[in-house]
Amino acid sequence: MSDLGPVEQIPVGEGRTFAVDGTQIAVFRLRDGSLRAIDAVCPHKGGPLADGLADDTVVVCPLHGATFDMCSGTEAAGELAVRSYQVTAVDGAIRLTL
Repeated sequence: MSDLGPVEQIPVGEGRTFAVDGTQIAVFRLRDGSLRAIDAVCPHKGGPLADGLADDTVVVCPLHGATFDMCSGTEAAGELAVRSYQVTAVDGAIRLTL
């Protein structure tokens, strides 16, 4: 388990990228306050997924519009996937399990 710092460093409705054990992980703070975490790099063209538009269930790659489910990591088109991670807020801190 990794402690990534305070939840407040991620504005509501946005994502941020963190380096954890050599892996780039995008953590999103959803509008309801919950957190989601997936691989930070799109497998198509290397787009920064933390910069993509996110709603309660999906994030859209800012480079070419691929849509990934933030719970499962699967792409809407079903071609490729990213890994999803378990992430929670504990006492105001982001905790990620690889």
